[in-house]
Amino acid sequence: MLLLKNKLRLAVLCCALIPAFGAAQQLAADVPKLNSTQPMTVEIWSDVACPFCYIAKRKFEAALEQFSAKDSVQVIWRSFQLNSDLKTDTSITAAQSLGEHKGWSPAQVEDAMRRTANMAASVGLKYHFDRVVVANTFDAHRFAHLAADQGKQIEAEERLFAAYFTEGKNIANHQVLAEIGASMGMDAAAIKAALATDAKADAVLEDISVAQYFRIQSVPCFVFNRKFLVSGARDTDIFFKALEKMKADLHVEGH
Repeated sequence: MLLLKNKLRLAVLCCALIPAFGAAQQLAADVPKLNSTQPMTVEIWSDVACPFCYIAKRKFEAALEQFSAKDSVQVIWRSFQLNSDLKTDTSITAAQSLGEHKGWSPAQVEDAMRRTANMAASVGLKYHFDRVVVANTFDAHRFAHLAADQGKQIEAEERLFAAYFTEGKNIANHQVLAEIGASMGMDAAAIKAALATDAKADAVLEDISVAQYFRIQSVPCFVFNRKFLVSGARDTDIFFKALEKMKADLHVEGH
């Protein structure tokens, strides 16, 4: 695991707390092809500890619900770490950790958290930053990949976000992850056994490596059919237009 963590430190891309609101960007024509069961695939690079990723999830879901071809869209969540070197520490608050990491004053941290919580509330989410447990997210990402093997990846991402931002759970704790899995119908003992090894560590690192290839520099980042990407917690209509563009591109290509 230590070797894998060292590889991750070399691969990880940094992201600021403030979301990126850049326009859709075309990807190079020679990007690696993606094997998908559906004609349209949206890959979402995200971190469990990214408050804007959860907000963007809600906005994207709203867009997808309105999309006429939603049943032809496969959504795949990809791993990303905001801070791979972060040590899980239940003795400090999220505000203390953020202030130290960003070099912000307590007032700056409080203002950022208040604005972010308000943004979350606008899409029906309740953030409790005072409950957040400072935790490295690597094993949470491994758990999400384990869930993906059972067709439960999207549910796992939702429950991890809720556990972190709303429920104040330690998402680096294997027992907590096993309990989340059990609530989804997974085998808790099997989860703990897998997490005790390096299971799915390579899958996490591979996601981050592909993010580097795409020059993804912030999360959330939504990649549509590996043709173009949209970064940040964009408005629902932006995600809807991206879905429509993906469908139109397929029509032009004759699919």
